[in-house]
Amino acid sequence: MARAKRFGIKKREKGINVTPFVDVLLVVLVIFILTSNASIPGIQVNLPKASSSMALERPKTKAITVDNNGQVFLDAYPVSLAELEDRLRTEKALTPDFPVIVRGDAQVQYARVVEVLDLLRRIDLNQVGLVTGKVQG
Repeated sequence: MARAKRFGIKKREKGINVTPFVDVLLVVLVIFILTSNASIPGIQVNLPKASSSMALERPKTKAITVDNNGQVFLDAYPVSLAELEDRLRTEKALTPDFPVIVRGDAQVQYARVVEVLDLLRRIDLNQVGLVTGKVQG
């Protein structure tokens, strides 16, 4: 005669149940996506406004920032113009056609931004963009 199964006792399945593991991984992925910052790392500057702007952000984009004191930063690290030139020449040797964006504070002297643009021209970088903010209104 066959044995009768008792109520409430279940036979354990063999193997690992991966459903809770996948759930936890998906939650971690969502948290990572929400907390990652997709903007260009750098110094907070007050950007001048333009009526139309184009996004130039790419994974290998180099960001040059000129703050309101005239200090130049390359990807959030302060550099002199000579250091900037050396680093950009090194990057150009590795990646010949990488984009560069220039972020200048609205209060900075225009001559300082022109010095940076002149340096980019001497290095022969062709993909250069100026970052502006959107006009409110």
